[in-house]
Formats: sequence, C-alpha cells, structure tokens
Amino acid sequence: MSIFNVGFDRQGTAVQVRFQKGGRSGLGPELDAIKAKRPLVLTTPEQVDQGKDLLDTLAGRAAGLYTRATMHTPVDITRDALETVKKSNADCVIAIGGGSTIGLGKAIAYHTDLPQIVLPTTYAGSEATPVLGQTENGVKSTLKSERVQPEAILYDAELVRSLPVPMSVTSGLNAMAHAVEALYARDANRLSSELALSGLRAFVTGLPVVVSSPDDLVARENTLFGAWTCGAVLAQVGMALHHKLCHTLGGTLNLPHAATHAIILPHATAYNEAAAPEKLAPLAAILGSDTAGGGLFDFAGKLGAPTDLKSLGVAEPDLDRVADLAVQNPYWNPVAIERRAIRALLQNAYDGVRPETGVTS
Repeated sequence: MSIFNVGFDRQGTAVQVRFQKGGRSGLGPELDAIKAKRPLVLTTPEQVDQGKDLLDTLAGRAAGLYTRATMHTPVDITRDALETVKKSNADCVIAIGGGSTIGLGKAIAYHTDLPQIVLPTTYAGSEATPVLGQTENGVKSTLKSERVQPEAILYDAELVRSLPVPMSVTSGLNAMAHAVEALYARDANRLSSELALSGLRAFVTGLPVVVSSPDDLVARENTLFGAWTCGAVLAQVGMALHHKLCHTLGGTLNLPHAATHAIILPHATAYNEAAAPEKLAPLAAILGSDTAGGGLFDFAGKLGAPTDLKSLGVAEPDLDRVADLAVQNPYWNPVAIERRAIRALLQNAYDGVRPETGVTS
C-alpha cells in the first residue's frame, strides 16, 4: 500500500493532501485536524452507495448524508443543502464524488465557512482550486475565494478504479485543460509552468494505460497525481478562453462538464497557439506533435474521447447564442476574443474538425 502526504501552502492557506489506496476507510486524521465531530457527507444521486459506505466507516460520527449534488452547482440545490446543514448541526462537509459534489461542498463552505474534506472520484481537479462555478437561470458564473478551498484532500486510487473508461478519459482531459491554460496565463511563472507540465506528462503517459488496463492501480494513482497537479496550478493562475467557452456552453446548454472540456480544449489551444508558441511548444513535444492544438485533438481521438459538439446534442443554431455570450465579460486571453473568430472556433468544434493553429488570424 502506497501512502504519501503533501503539505501544500498556497497564499497562506494550508491544504493537507494525502495519497493512499484504501485511505477512505480512515479519515480520522483529517477530521481531527479540523476538530470536526459531525461531518455531513455529500454525494450525487448516482453515488449514494459510496456515501453510505463512507458513513459506515465513520462509525456513527457523521451528521448525515445529502445526496442531491448536481452538475454545474445550481443555486437552488445549494440553498436546499444549506437547510440540511443547519438542521443537522454539521460542523464540516465531506464531499465524495466529482465536480458536482465538490462544487456543492465549496458552495456550502462559501456561505458557512465550514471546513471541507474531499475524496475525489474523478480527475476533474476542482478540489485543488479556490474556484467555484455556480448556475442560476441558465447562466454559469464563477468566483475565486479562499473560503471555498478544501482543508484536506484524500486521493484514494480505489475510488477511481471503477470510473468508466470514457468518463476517465473526458475527466482527465478536463484536468489537462487547467494546465494547458496555465502555460499561457497572464500571471504564469516558473513554478506554475513546471506544475502544469508535470500534470500534463502524468496524463499523457497515464491515460493510455487507464484505457487499456482500467484496474491498474498504479496508473490510477499516477493520473490522480496529475489531477492534483493540474488543479493546483489553476489555483496559482487565472483562466482564459477555454474555461470561458466551457462555462458558457455548460451553463447555457446544460452540457456534460468533462466532455465539453474534452471537445473544446484542442480548439481553444489552437486559437491561442499563434500568440504563445513558445509557451505551448513543451506541450506539443510531450504529445509528439508539431502543434499543441492538433496534438491534443489527436490524443483525445486515440483515447476515444468525443471530438464534436454534435455528439453532445448541441444544435447548430445554439452556436450563435453561445458565441454572443462568450464575448460578454471575457476572461483575459493572449489573443483578442472576437465574436466572428469565436463563432468559427465553435463551428469547428461542432463539426469535429482538427484545429489548425493560426486559423483565426
């Protein structure tokens, strides 16, 4: 059994990170560190069994189980969960799941300042960031706050061993998107770039093994390390075009989060590559490609990831509305975010066309 701990101090906020196969059965150290006696366990409806198993390991120490976590963190679900927190007299939350559950835990923490322990069951990496995305009235918005950063993260490779291969792939590409954008971020630095490249290498080498041997716990733990690294780098730098497009698509059309990231990533990367070739060249090299955008498209295709928005049920007329919203309040980006160029990018993503660097010039 492998086990190692990482003390990660970011901007004065200490985050305890533990990697241990089977570690979910022993959360005592994390609970003791935050002096918690009545944790509320959070899951999605689909992961109730995992939540119940966790309750059993807590041996009566839990305040209860809340199972309504939902994709894109709808504000109405958060309000309902806050009522449960109040009634149960919970003194912390334990989120076991992917981005939906982790997002709900963050939203609860934002409103209550309760400490959080997170057990990721996907590679999304949200647990390692101080970013919260929420949806209300069909619009997804994001905020960045130290209040939403979990106090402890436990990466248990056994929790992702049963993650279906297609979801493993899209979730991994979602995590990679954090690191790709970190390479050309306005506030990028040597540390953030090294973290980003470390995470990208972990996925480029690890995901093919996960696809061919899903039960390989070494590959699962290596890709979990990549998930943490990619998430941690997003905590260091700002987001750009890729995340803006995915937040707009997901919030407006209620698309699956990870699959949307997987499809958009090569196109957003190609859009920016002409302006930041030297920053993306190491990624192209890792992928064994002449370009980062094209290499990401090829990598996703080899893994069996979706490569077109049509496959997610997007209708072509939706692209105009998404383009209009994407240019409103844009995130900083190395290339100007222009409506016509964004519409062309979305069309290529809709059709599943391999992106070419510099097509927006």
